[in-house]
Amino acid sequence: MRKYPRAYSRWQLVTSEHGSMATGRWGEVTGARPRSADAGTSPRGLFPFLTPALTEPFATLSPGAHEGNDRKKHFGKNSPLCRPRPTALERPGLFRGPLLAAVGLGPPCPGGSRALLEPPSSLRPRTAGSGVTRAAEAAQQPASQTPERPGRRKRKSAWKNDACKPDIMMSIRQRKEIKTTDVSEDFPAQEENVKLENKLPSGRTNRRLWTILSFTIGGTIALCIGLLTSVYLATLHENDLWFSNIKEVEREISFRTECGLYYSYYKQMLQAPTLMQGFHGLIYDNKTESMRTINLLQRMNIYQEVFLSVLYRVLPIQKYLEPVYFYIYTLFGLQAIYVTALYITSWLLSGTWLSGLLAALWYVTNRIDTTRVEFTIPLRENWALPFFAIQIAAITYFLRPNLQPLSERLTLLAIFISTFLFSLTWQFNQFMMLMQALVLFILDSLDMLPAAKATWLYGIQITSLLLVCVLQFFNSMILGSLLISFNLSVLIARKLQKNLKTGSFLDRLGKLLLHLFVVLCLTLFLNNVIKKILNLKSDEHIFKFLKAKFGLGATSDSTNQQSMDKMGKCTVNLKPETAYNLIHTILFGFLALSTMRMKYLWTSHMCVFASFGLCSPEIWGLLLKSVRLCNPKRICIMRYSVPILILLYLCYKFWPGMMDELSELREFYDPDTVELMNWINSNTPRKAVFAGSMQLLAGVKLCTGRTLTNHPHYEDNSLRERTKAVYQIYAKRSPEEVHALLRSFGTDYVILEDSICYERRHRRGCRLRDLLDIANGHMMDGPGENDPDLKPADHPRFCEEIKRNLPPYVAHFTRVFQNKTFHVYKLSRNK
Repeated sequence: MRKYPRAYSRWQLVTSEHGSMATGRWGEVTGARPRSADAGTSPRGLFPFLTPALTEPFATLSPGAHEGNDRKKHFGKNSPLCRPRPTALERPGLFRGPLLAAVGLGPPCPGGSRALLEPPSSLRPRTAGSGVTRAAEAAQQPASQTPERPGRRKRKSAWKNDACKPDIMMSIRQRKEIKTTDVSEDFPAQEENVKLENKLPSGRTNRRLWTILSFTIGGTIALCIGLLTSVYLATLHENDLWFSNIKEVEREISFRTECGLYYSYYKQMLQAPTLMQGFHGLIYDNKTESMRTINLLQRMNIYQEVFLSVLYRVLPIQKYLEPVYFYIYTLFGLQAIYVTALYITSWLLSGTWLSGLLAALWYVTNRIDTTRVEFTIPLRENWALPFFAIQIAAITYFLRPNLQPLSERLTLLAIFISTFLFSLTWQFNQFMMLMQALVLFILDSLDMLPAAKATWLYGIQITSLLLVCVLQFFNSMILGSLLISFNLSVLIARKLQKNLKTGSFLDRLGKLLLHLFVVLCLTLFLNNVIKKILNLKSDEHIFKFLKAKFGLGATSDSTNQQSMDKMGKCTVNLKPETAYNLIHTILFGFLALSTMRMKYLWTSHMCVFASFGLCSPEIWGLLLKSVRLCNPKRICIMRYSVPILILLYLCYKFWPGMMDELSELREFYDPDTVELMNWINSNTPRKAVFAGSMQLLAGVKLCTGRTLTNHPHYEDNSLRERTKAVYQIYAKRSPEEVHALLRSFGTDYVILEDSICYERRHRRGCRLRDLLDIANGHMMDGPGENDPDLKPADHPRFCEEIKRNLPPYVAHFTRVFQNKTFHVYKLSRNK
């Protein structure tokens, strides 16, 4: 029997098992039906486009070679020829498969996919001279060798969709262009189509260009809006105080309360002969608290002042920029970083920089509730919050899934640096990060956050706090913080979390409550153990404050629990970064309700989250789906049009007010305080010790450099007791008792303020003199009820009675200065 030419080796589906195709079983191989003897055996019935030259070798097949034979009997039970017949789309095509597979053309047809049009890898041309090239060589044979066979059965085409027919015609045309002269010309049509595909603009390339363009525009706007906010706040500060024209003593007085105390250490470092002497003066300070030598770097977060003073002394800018301007410009520059970080966080959440622009504009228009840097520049929060915003932006990016290893490492580095700087610049850092750790714990317990990422963030918090503890000479308040105890408890309870199975949301919520109970118990236990070991009482005033705020019984606890349950249900289907910022904002809201000072932290993040909500495709999709109008085009229109309209409205409403605010010029004016500071500098010894209110003494330290009995930094138990004793000058105490208390602290001069002695700003019971009366067990002044345990005082109020110059008072106190606001008395020394 005649053997087949090599041109058809690419059709041999079963040659590895049965050898040559000369068995005459073409029907079994290709899936064609058996036909009668007069129908012919040419495969052109299956592939009408085949030329006679290609079908000639099959003309000698015996039509009865397989008729009446059982496949299992003839080929065996396990033969591949006994497999089910392939459909028309599964049949290998000489031109359709290779060309379409190489070029990648042709839409999928109904009932099949492009994969069905591609031949198996074993059927594709592999070497020169085989495949289509050999078929082309066979096609050059004379057409007379293949006699025509009438009676050919009409093949039912599987190409019922006209959209697929051009692919067949294209394959035929490409097949006619094949040449046989060179190996490199086997598939010229493929090369032409590949070149054409490379020349056409790719969707991926367009998306990449659009991403780069959007990133460039959004980044530029972020930098510009940050710088404009910084200039805006600096201009307000200048217009409000006329800072560039007032005297140096007036500039220093403008740093009220604790701001003046912090700035005094920056001034002290600049006035030191050398940097080493400046460091020595901070570590062994005996002017901040009389009769004590304290380590200021341990007690206070003033490393930023130290760093700025070193930077100012090193950089060649002394001739061009005054020290006070270098200080305030640094703070206003940090505000630019703050706004930029909020912008980026909103951008990361929503996917569009339009959201970041809206968040920044809301931050500026709500300036009264977002920042107070323009009139309290040196506050610790103005240093710390920009770094906290950077940390939140970095965590938002870190919680995204499928990050590249390099991106993940760089993000972790950014989180660590920002967390460390935030912890170093604010003494209340541990409470902010405790909220953050609680958010991470909730997400981790609800399986919304990978455990490895949560562990990294817990470790970064602990490491940053321990590094700050080392830099602050092992400050006991840091070691006894709830944050360290909570994070250690979470890591200890992690084994319990691994052993519990999670299923539905209720199961995860139950696991969360169980873990929270275990972690809280461990936290309180570890915190109590650490405090007992360290004998720590420095931060007890904070817990007393929290107890006073939340001491409402079980009602408050049940309300908070219901809020947490609702919050958990809302965050089940959220992305990790979205859920993180949502819970973060809610907890900051509770914190702002308890402490007015924390509203500046909460309002900023509300601007971020509200802008994200307006630009979020998920939220708009949910809203439009509820009214049955959801489609991608409407979602895109709403997420861009609504923020743009709000931006236009904000500009229309607030722009005139902002221009009026910038055009309003004021001047700092406090002649009584200026007179007091000038008198102290001129008429008192350099080593004189002054007593008075905490707010005023901070200015005395800054403007005169005199020694203080107490100061506004309240995070020390002994300092609180000393302040309470000094404040007896406003209580109902005898002159002998007041003199003995003040002399126990080495006081030489005491400053009395009429604004405190005759205070009318607060209602009865909230004034300083009323608080002192209650603490001493005395009845308060004025009409109103008193607690039954309060008794009438034996002596009149000291600050009022001393002005009458009665003999008992004159014997111990001598008035040396007086103006409309202040009265200075010199204490007599006991013989």
